[in-house]
Amino acid sequence: MLTKDTHDWFARATALAPLIEAAGSRTERERQIPADLLSAMHAARLFHMLLPISLGGGAVDLVTFNQVIETVAAADGSPAWCLAQAAASSQAAGFLDPKIAREVFGAPNALVAWGPVANGKAVAVDGGYRVTGKWRFASGSANATWMGGHSTVFESADRPRRDAGGNPINRTMLFRREQAQIKDTWHVLGLRGTASHDYEVTDLFVPEEYTTWRDSAADRRESGPLYNIPLLTLYGVGFSGVALGIARSTLAAFVQLAQTKASRGGLGSPTLLRDNAVIQSGVARATGQLRSARAFLLQILREVWASSTTSGALSLEQRAQLRVAITGAMEAARKVVNFAYRAAGTTAIFEGSAFERRFRDLHTLLAQGQAHLSNFESAGQALFGLEPRQRL
Repeated sequence: MLTKDTHDWFARATALAPLIEAAGSRTERERQIPADLLSAMHAARLFHMLLPISLGGGAVDLVTFNQVIETVAAADGSPAWCLAQAAASSQAAGFLDPKIAREVFGAPNALVAWGPVANGKAVAVDGGYRVTGKWRFASGSANATWMGGHSTVFESADRPRRDAGGNPINRTMLFRREQAQIKDTWHVLGLRGTASHDYEVTDLFVPEEYTTWRDSAADRRESGPLYNIPLLTLYGVGFSGVALGIARSTLAAFVQLAQTKASRGGLGSPTLLRDNAVIQSGVARATGQLRSARAFLLQILREVWASSTTSGALSLEQRAQLRVAITGAMEAARKVVNFAYRAAGTTAIFEGSAFERRFRDLHTLLAQGQAHLSNFESAGQALFGLEPRQRL
């Protein structure tokens, strides 16, 4: 009989946090999760927390997923980003034949990496596809065991396969990491330890059973509330946790700094930052912004999970509220981190400070689509009862 793993996933992440934080400089220097830290994360089975129970996973709810990611991110943003990306991507296990799902996702060290839809082309042949494509932003690619390439399906070299509405059909092609050519392209401002490299394959045969497509009702093999949540939404749940975790630890570091750092404030006597009225007001505002955004996000995640469990569907208003909560959490994190970084003064600008890498990591995170301010426009359209112009 299959039973859900009831172990406290939050406690697992909390126990690993000191190790994750201590490895932070190595993670950035090596530009990937160091081997010993990766082993510890696998031992805690964190990458399996969203896997179905049938594969030995945790099948955790959205709040637990978000809180685990936030806990890891408070220690270091790069491992948290990789964990959020890989754990959310493992939802695909519920859309594969169980035997294939276990092969791809079930191993203790399983980690699947892929990037967004790009120019992958999968030409249908007997038993599968011949795949050629180049993709970007495969977070965790340095530590991955399998890769995925989102591809447009073609009946022949120049004839795309189309659905009943005339739209091109896409499939995610799954293949072992060693079958892909990884390009060392991730030279960036922040989140340097995510190894979000480009990758490509040329004329690679991928059997039909090693393909799937996100949120496809025809592909779905698992039941349960997790599989009613769109995959892109799962990424948002995870990435908002990364933002909140970075912001929380940045603000905490500033509060600690303010206890001992003094500023002259012109020609007057040195005054501790904590005794400065502007700083006091700023810390209060930042605390309110962060805690309010976090509370709203967790409230909406509970409501969405309850609806997914009972009715299996989310209303347009719920989807809009969730989008507001996800993007709003990232926007609140931006304001908090910017305040702490600026208020810390010259202390913040040196490598190895409690602020410099977190500032870079947070602003790199904000370049991702889940944080785009256009998300508020679409959510607002939905809240007016209008059909949003872009997917929520």
